[in-house]
Amino acid sequence: MKARGRIMLVIMLVIAAALSFVSYQGIGEGKTLSAGNIKQGLDLSGGVYIVYEADKEDVTAEEMQAAVSLIQGRMDWNGWTEAEVAREGTNRIRVDIPGVENAEEAIREIGQTAQLSFVDETGKVLLTGDMVADATKQVGATQKGGNAEPYVALKFNDEGKQLFAEATAANIGKPIYIVMDGEVISAPMVQSAITTGEASITGNFTGESAEELASLIRAGSLPFNLNVIQMKNVGARLGADALATGVKAGAIGLALVLIFMLVVYKVLGFAADLALIIYVGLELILLNAFNITLTLPGIAGIILSVGMAVDANVVIFERLKEELVQGKTLRVAIKNGFSRALPVILDGNVTTLIAAVVLFFLGSGTVKGFATTLIMGIIISMFTALVITRLIVNGLMQGGCSNPKYYGMRSK
Repeated sequence: MKARGRIMLVIMLVIAAALSFVSYQGIGEGKTLSAGNIKQGLDLSGGVYIVYEADKEDVTAEEMQAAVSLIQGRMDWNGWTEAEVAREGTNRIRVDIPGVENAEEAIREIGQTAQLSFVDETGKVLLTGDMVADATKQVGATQKGGNAEPYVALKFNDEGKQLFAEATAANIGKPIYIVMDGEVISAPMVQSAITTGEASITGNFTGESAEELASLIRAGSLPFNLNVIQMKNVGARLGADALATGVKAGAIGLALVLIFMLVVYKVLGFAADLALIIYVGLELILLNAFNITLTLPGIAGIILSVGMAVDANVVIFERLKEELVQGKTLRVAIKNGFSRALPVILDGNVTTLIAAVVLFFLGSGTVKGFATTLIMGIIISMFTALVITRLIVNGLMQGGCSNPKYYGMRSK
C-alpha cells in the first residue's frame, strides 16, 4: 500500500514538473505551448481598435454576419492575421488589430463598403454585387449519383438574372471570376447557360469554407455602409507595461497563496499547492493550445479562478477536519470530506460558471476575454480540486503520512 501511495505522489510530482516546464519553456525550437506564445490581446500587445456601426435601421443578423466576414477577409488580405473581428450588439462591429500604430491608416485600408463584381477572362465586368439577392451555404448532391457535399447557392435579382443568363451563355467552358475589392475569391467554371436566376458554385468545399464564401458574396451586396464611430490607438509600450504588471501581480498572489496553504494546512496544504501548480500549468497550456487571446481582464479572470480553486480545497479540508474531530478514521475522513464538500463546490462554481457564460455570449472585447479565462479556470479548478487533490491526499495517506495530526486533528 505504501509503494502504491508513493508511486502516485511521484506521478503527481512529475506531472506538475512537466506542466511547469512546458508552460515556461515550451516544446521544440518554436517553444510550442509555452506561456510566451499565448496570443495577446490589444491591451497587452498594443495596436488599434475600431468600432463600426451600420447606417441602416433594423439590420438583420445575416447582414451583420456578412459584414463581419467582409472585414475579416480584408484583415487577412492586408496580412493582419492576428486581428479579431466581432459583433457588438445588433448593429456594431469591433475590430482589434494588434501591432498597428495608426488607426486612421487602418481605416483607410479596411474601407467602408464592399466592391464585388463578376468578371470574365478579359476583365470585363459582367455583374456587380448589388445584383446578388442572396448567397447561402447548402448541402446536397451536386451531380447525378454523387454524394452530398457543401456548395454555395446564388440567387440574383431581376436585373442580375438577365445579365447572368447572358454572361453564362457567352462563357460556357470558361470561368467567371468573382472579385472582391480586386481580389479573386472564387472562379467557378460555367457548364451551361443559366437562365433561372439561380446558380450553384461547387468544388472541394468544407462546410466552413462554403459558409465563408457565401458570407463574402452577401457582403458584396450589403444594402448599407459601415460608419466609424470610435477608434483608438493603444501604444505597444503601454501594453507591455500592462502585461508585466499583470504577470507580476499574478505571480505574487500565487506565491502568497501557496505559502498560506502550506502554513495553515500543512500536509493538506502541500497537496493543495501541488494541485494548484498543476492547475496553473494546465491553464497556461490550454490557453495556448486553443489559441485563446489573453487580455488584461483575462489575467484577472485567471487570478480569480485561482482563488476559486483554493477555496474549493479549503472547503474540502475543513470538511475532512470535521470528520476527524468526530472520531472517524483518516481513510473515512478523507472519503467523507470530499463527498460532503462536493455539493458546496458544485453550487459555488456552477453559479459562477453560468454568470461567466452569460458574459461570454452577451459581452464583447475585454469583457469576453475575462469571461473566457474565467470559464476555463472554473472547469480546470473543479477538476484539480475534486480529482487531482484527492489523488494527492490519498497518495500521502497511503505513502506513510497517516497521522491524523498532520491533517488538522489536534492532540487532546
